[in-house]
Amino acid sequence: MTRTRRGPYVVRLLAAVVVSLVVIFPLYWMVVVALSSRSELLGSAVRLWPRALTTENFARVLSAFPVATWFGNSVAIALTTAIITVVVNLLGGYAFAQLRFRGSNALFLTALATLTLPVQVIMVALFRLVTVLGLYGSYWAVILPTAASAFGLFLARQFILAIPRDLIEAARIDGAGYFRVFTRIVLPMSKPLVAVLFFMSLLSTWNDFAWPLVALQDNRLFTLPIGLLYLQGQFGPDYGATMAFALINVTPMVVLFLVFQRYFVQGFARSGLR
Repeated sequence: MTRTRRGPYVVRLLAAVVVSLVVIFPLYWMVVVALSSRSELLGSAVRLWPRALTTENFARVLSAFPVATWFGNSVAIALTTAIITVVVNLLGGYAFAQLRFRGSNALFLTALATLTLPVQVIMVALFRLVTVLGLYGSYWAVILPTAASAFGLFLARQFILAIPRDLIEAARIDGAGYFRVFTRIVLPMSKPLVAVLFFMSLLSTWNDFAWPLVALQDNRLFTLPIGLLYLQGQFGPDYGATMAFALINVTPMVVLFLVFQRYFVQGFARSGLR
């Protein structure tokens, strides 16, 4: 590497390191507080690492709340929603990318326009819908209203548009129908897209708080974000317990992203969102 190119490289490297530290520090501080004793947290000195590691915060949280039940609820709701979202968005993206029908562009733009609507705007309508359908207070009241996303539809359409059309036309000439083209050509080439859609839906549903709080009435069906609200209400400013519970909530998503980050990046890159 020449001296003229080494300067910009060093600057980019330092910028990447600084940004990474800024992003990672909140997670690091969450771990530090969760593993610190109550007496140390009540002290005036701020330490970047506790004097003695302790799991008393986790023990206090696990004994006071049905964390395992709430964790299982979060897993069940998030996985079911993610699977349905992947299927719906893949089929919808394939239809908008490869099928030509009157009003397709208008319909696609209408779907994208829903991205501007926060959940608070449509919450009353969603509540009436799940009540009329008899789903209120069940898992499905949380799963079905969120089991697809306009952004996921856009992502799937852009990804499928990047697939060489010659492959699809060749399959059509050989007599393959739309569904066979989807299962034999589009789906095998869409593994990065599936990973992106699955992780995005899983993350969004896992961290969702407002709608599950409205749709679920039995505390045995609560998810972890709702449980965190109850913990704060009972324990008050107990930062150790709060961070311990938050760490239980965030760890699965961090691990999942680290495992599938290669597919996640590939999916965004091939969808044209560079």
